[in-house]
Amino acid sequence: MSWTRLKAMAWKEAVQIRRDVRSLIIVILMPIVLTLLFGYGVNLDLKHLPVYVYDQEGSQDSQDFLKRFQASDYFDVERQVNSYSELVRAIDDGRAKMGLVIPYDFSKRLHDSSPVSVQALIDASDDNSANVLIGYSQAVVQGYSNEVQVHWLRNRGQSDPPVPLSVDARTWYNEDLESSWFIIPGVLALVMSVVGAFLTSLTIAREWERGTMEQLVSTPVSALEIMVGKLAPYFVVGMFDAGLCAVMAIFWFHVPFRGTVIGLVASSALFLVALLCLGFFISVVAKNQLAASQIALIATFLPAFLLSGFLFAIEQMPYVVQLITRLVPARYYVSVLKKLFLKGTPVNLMYGDLIPLMIFAVVLAFIATSIFHKRLA
Repeated sequence: MSWTRLKAMAWKEAVQIRRDVRSLIIVILMPIVLTLLFGYGVNLDLKHLPVYVYDQEGSQDSQDFLKRFQASDYFDVERQVNSYSELVRAIDDGRAKMGLVIPYDFSKRLHDSSPVSVQALIDASDDNSANVLIGYSQAVVQGYSNEVQVHWLRNRGQSDPPVPLSVDARTWYNEDLESSWFIIPGVLALVMSVVGAFLTSLTIAREWERGTMEQLVSTPVSALEIMVGKLAPYFVVGMFDAGLCAVMAIFWFHVPFRGTVIGLVASSALFLVALLCLGFFISVVAKNQLAASQIALIATFLPAFLLSGFLFAIEQMPYVVQLITRLVPARYYVSVLKKLFLKGTPVNLMYGDLIPLMIFAVVLAFIATSIFHKRLA
């Protein structure tokens, strides 16, 4: 392999990137846009959910009960209605996510120690929001029920009533339960998928469409030099974009970075090499830019978005889908990113993710070099 020919090939591809306005837009703006979009536009934190109330009793006890919901960050008691039908209409037209119906004998049942039920009507058109609402409302009701029980026992002469069982939860790694801390590190995988596979899938296909492959074949540049030379600029661009996303995550969105820079650079390089080789393989097989770009999108970006654990927990997927995710390099890279940013896991404890990335990089590099031959047919 000649260093001079390799450098000339890399320079040729760099000039091509500079002349291609679309590539420049993708390279420069896409990392910034995706990071801002997912940082501000995608929020999994369900707070201040609108609640309407139909209080049939209107007593001090019922108002005290409602104050438990008003004091929570997860609920906004926006309005008290005067009829059940009005409550149903508020849920039907989307003004309320939950409706509470307090019975007319609420206070009487509390003071008589009789069972009392508060009806909660929940909009389950979004099942995730519905599940969260059910969990939060049950927690509020349970806390109020415990207080009522303790108060009832004390009024009957029990100076030391039994203390209700409670859970003292401590959250690690994401102490404030910020969804952006969970989402933004994974944006690096999406960005590198586009730069690594989508753009490189156009390299050889572009040569075929423009008729410049004949010129490359007639030169003394070897097939390996063509491949490495064409991929080198995209490797630099991909690492630059990864660094840009990491800087925005840390300094703009204040996502903690508790790992090592060496771990981030090494894992990013392995993931990028695998994507570059996959994109080059697609470009050789497709020989058409439109087909190559579509194949690259399906093979890299969509799996990175849906099957990597970026937004959806792999453990909650069907078992067959979990097996399929093991064939997605982004799964391991996203796992590394979350461990580096949030947990600060040492590199020697991430072999379960780094070794598969290394295997993907080696196998895809071997396939790419084997399939590309310096000939016209």
